[in-house]
Amino acid sequence: MMARSGYCLWFTGLPSAGKTTIARAVTPLLRARGWNVEVLDGDEVRQGISADLGFDRAGREAHARRVAFVAKVLARNGAIPIVALISPYASSRAHARKEVGRFVEIYVTTPLAVCEQRDVKGLYKKAREGQIHEMTGIDDPYEVPESPEIRVDTVGRTPEESAQFIVSELERLGWPLDP
Repeated sequence: MMARSGYCLWFTGLPSAGKTTIARAVTPLLRARGWNVEVLDGDEVRQGISADLGFDRAGREAHARRVAFVAKVLARNGAIPIVALISPYASSRAHARKEVGRFVEIYVTTPLAVCEQRDVKGLYKKAREGQIHEMTGIDDPYEVPESPEIRVDTVGRTPEESAQFIVSELERLGWPLDP
């Protein structure tokens, strides 16, 4: 018997917006419904298949292409890959959408000031002090999605509330929640 095709949840947003935290909160909700779910965290994937890439535009775009390929393979094999990747460029997200096919863009919208407060790695501080360059949101642009399927504002909402909201939106939009 053929497994039902999966689909990709692609979380995009500024660094420290809450993408990975919310992705990890969505995971058990979908697993409880019987889905095989795999979180593809941008930082973790970069350490594996993209360790050879830099953080300039070309490196970020190549990284997003690699993640999109992995997501496509997972989805076509009946899983739901949940990608948590800054993916700051609209062109990279458009490529991922085309590559994967069954694709839900989720924009995690969080004000820059809140992201800076949440930044446990201190990257924003280092960027503001000139210690690192090409920091998304500081000296490298983040191109806000024009029409994501789901927009989740993290201010005033716990990660668990954001996860519940996303699952509700998936249902409202007609994405299968039961395999």
